[in-house]
Amino acid sequence: MAPSLLAADFTALDREIARMDIAGADLLHLDVMDGHFVPNLTFGPLVVQAVRRLTGMTLDAHLMLTNPDRYVEQFVQAGADAVTIHIESEADIPATLDRIGDLGAARGLSLNPPTPVQEVMAHLDRVDLILVMTVMPGFGGQAFDPAGLEKIRALARARREGAGDFVISVDGGINDETGRRCRQAGADILVSGSWLFHQADPRQAMSALRGATA
Repeated sequence: MAPSLLAADFTALDREIARMDIAGADLLHLDVMDGHFVPNLTFGPLVVQAVRRLTGMTLDAHLMLTNPDRYVEQFVQAGADAVTIHIESEADIPATLDRIGDLGAARGLSLNPPTPVQEVMAHLDRVDLILVMTVMPGFGGQAFDPAGLEKIRALARARREGAGDFVISVDGGINDETGRRCRQAGADILVSGSWLFHQADPRQAMSALRGATA
């Protein structure tokens, strides 16, 4: 389970992070937006550095940036354990993934809803994580796009057939129902923002989603 920090109350960030940690979150998902690749602007390495001081949880910096290759080192130095870039960015994808790995971070690659899953298949042998977006990135609270389920299934099949050793993460409109469907399709990590942070008992919600494979 990966709470998306963008949905937290930033006036009480320490309390919000602690609440997710106590509830059993496995990692924190940090949405970094540049106002160009996506129509929104969030935060940079300084906030990641502050979050790093607040928790020992794994931090995945999801770089929704036009030129993520210019910034991966800053985010790793700030404390990100994983850095996820977009296949649709202007970066040299193989070189940037290799650079992330050379810096000691897990290598993530994401694709947006309109992007065919075939676009990432050539890179599966050099990633640690594939992030399937089930909403267009940029804003929270959007409806889940069920077309992402077939992408998850295709990635799970490719992994079974030896295409690479990676985990499958899914982000966008994740709640108890959509999360169950993603787990059944083969997702390993569920990224949830608004729904999870608004739970009175996030531990119970995470536990239910972890077991949602039947």
